[in-house]
This record gives sequence, C-alpha cells and structure tokens, in this order.
Amino acid sequence: MNNPTRRHFAFSAAAFSALSAARVEGANGRVRFGLIGSGGRGRQDWETFLKQPELEPVAVCDVYRPFLEQGIAMTEGRAKGHKDFRQVLDRKDVDAVIVATPDHWHSLITIAACQAGKDVYCEKPLSLTVVEGRRMADAARKYNRIVQAGSQQRSGAHYAQAVKLIQDGGIGDVHRIRAGYQRNIYPGLKATALQAGLTDQLDWDMWLGPAPKREFDPFRCIYNFRWFWDYSGGQMTNWGAHHLDIARWIIGAKAPVAVSGAGGRYALKDGGETPDVQEVTYQFPGVVVTWTSSEISEGVPFTLDIFGTKGMLSLTRGGFHVKPEMASKEGGKGKEPLMEPLQADGTDLVIAHARNFLECVKSRKKPNADVEEGHLSAVMCHLGNISTRLGRTLRWDAEKEQITGDPEANKWLEREYRGSWRS
Repeated sequence: MNNPTRRHFAFSAAAFSALSAARVEGANGRVRFGLIGSGGRGRQDWETFLKQPELEPVAVCDVYRPFLEQGIAMTEGRAKGHKDFRQVLDRKDVDAVIVATPDHWHSLITIAACQAGKDVYCEKPLSLTVVEGRRMADAARKYNRIVQAGSQQRSGAHYAQAVKLIQDGGIGDVHRIRAGYQRNIYPGLKATALQAGLTDQLDWDMWLGPAPKREFDPFRCIYNFRWFWDYSGGQMTNWGAHHLDIARWIIGAKAPVAVSGAGGRYALKDGGETPDVQEVTYQFPGVVVTWTSSEISEGVPFTLDIFGTKGMLSLTRGGFHVKPEMASKEGGKGKEPLMEPLQADGTDLVIAHARNFLECVKSRKKPNADVEEGHLSAVMCHLGNISTRLGRTLRWDAEKEQITGDPEANKWLEREYRGSWRS
C-alpha cells in the first residue's frame, strides 16, 4: 500500500498530454485543482490560485486536521477533504495539484502525480536530494507532465529585465555574484502547534512518511521542519533555492564545477540542526558565486548583488538598482561613472507565476520554472549543504550528476526511504 509510484497505465505520454488538454477544453477552460499540503505556504499558494478565473478547486489534502479544514474553508465547501494524497491522485476530476508539503515528501508525491496524469505545481526546493530531483525531472518528461517549481522570481518581469540587462553586457563583464539571507532569531524558534503533545489531529506516521522514524516532537513539524536534515536543508534550501536560482539564470550555466562550504549551528538553542551561519563558494567557469546566511545577526540585509566591471546591480523582490563604477578621467583629473545609474521597481511575482503555470497546463508549453530548472538550482543547494557538512571542497560533474573522486560524498546524493515507500 505504501508504494505511491507502483501504478500501471495503458496510456502513452503523448496520450496523457492530449487527454489533459481535452479535459480542460471540455470543461469550458476550467482547470480542476487539488491542494496537497494545506499548511502555511500551501494556503498562500491556494489563495493565489483560487483567485484565477479558470480554477476549480475539487480537493484538499493534509495530515493535520486544522490545516485540512482551513484549506477546505477557503473554497467555501467546493473541495472535498482527504488525509491521504493517493486519494487525490486517484480522482478522475483532478487535472493538476499543488504540492506544498514539507520537502521530504515533494519527490514521492510529484512522481506519483505525474504517473497519475496530473500536472504539478511543486513548492521549492524541488527535492530533498540530488537523486530525487533527477527522478522528478525524468518522470515529468516520461509522462509529458507540466511541472512548475515554486520559484516565483522566475516569473517576475523585473527579474527577467535585470537578467537580460546583465547578459547583454549592461553592467560590463560579471565575474562575481553575491547571494544571501540574513536575519536575527537568536536564541531560536519555538514549536507553533501541539506543544502539549501529539493528538489525533495529526497523523504523525504519515507526516514522517519516507523520513526516518522519530518520536513525536512538536518542533519538528508545522513550519520548523526546515531546520532538520531529515526533512529539509535550512535556509540554504529555503531562500537559497530562490536566490541561487537567479544567480544560475544570470550565468546561464547548468551547474558549478566546484563547491566549498563552511558553517554550523553555533548559537541557536532551539534544537534545530541546520546551520545558523553558513558561507558557500561556487566556482563557475569565469564566475564566483557566494551564498551567505545568518540566523543570529541581521547586519545589513541583502539578496543578490551582481558585480560588473561597469556597475553593481542589486536585485530584490522590491526591484533593482545599479550603482555605476567610477574610472579616472582622461588626464587624471577626477573620476567619472562608467555607466548611467539605473533603477526599476518590483513587479508581481506570485500571480504571474500562477498564471504562467495555468497557461502552460492549457498550452503544454514549458513553464518559467520548469522542473529541470528547479532541479538544477536545488542541486546547487544540496551540494552547498553536503560540502558544509563534510567540511571539504567538492568537484561536480554536471553531466553525470556525480561528485568527482569522492565516493563518501556521493553517498549523500540520495537517502534511503523508510519502510516500503519507493519512488
């Protein structure tokens, strides 16, 4: 029973695609949706998609009853509730699903959804491991599914504008990009639910799913799963999945050739495992990318700084601006800017990303954050964490998706699933 991907279908991938298009057209352009994972982020996605005129909500799934009830209530009773995601995937009236579970569930559910003929909007980070991400991308291609990673910056018009400006040489040659996320949550976070202990509101065994068996701990679930290696990868896979994705887009490369990370959980006392301070250097051909994260000192926050020979472009969700570099004037009297200062306001990301997914469900074109792009950016995050945890530089073979000359490190590219869960 616990093997969600052991399904047999008589349809070919092309037949699946034609069937999906026919379903949407036959329903007067309506796209019938299920939400799998109705926690905080899932309900944010749900709210966005429910505003789209062609969306028809038919199913909500969560293993925590309050979240399930809240997700159903958002549809004004139009969607039916389920505790097991397989019940959603078995429904013939579901065209697409949002997967907004904790990260350790992303791969199993997305692959099973592709096998069931559903399109998928999967929250970032796409995967928990490198091998999982490759399997997800392969499944999307095999079953001809539209799979969009929840990397909404890919749909932001001002992000696209900034990337084009940089790639066109607008700020000169770029050899350095700095990405990061800094805040101060010292001495740590607290459990947000079930502080008094486990109740029948939560199916803890199903919440764990393929992850190792653990005694119930209210701090391990309901948002804070992000700080445990069994389920996620800390701020590296939380915000790094966003900002390193844009850095890789700017460079136009599949992957770095070498990764070197350092850091640890030095100061936070809440029981989490992932770093509260982390610094990772990625070497691309001719470009160095750095990731900086801090949970114990906000300092001067930044998101993305791209350093060109003519100017530095600082990019956030609120917009971007360019600070020109200065050069000596002819004759050596004073300095002058090498370019004009530039500024652009932020643009909508969230609605644009949802719209892009829905349009691709209907057109069958690749979305802005296609599963392959989501996988490649998640690989950067996973390699950064592996290097940090092992304490050594890794050399990466992007074609083989293997760490060169390091058998021990290669074992970290995949994790064993608990029980009979398989992908």
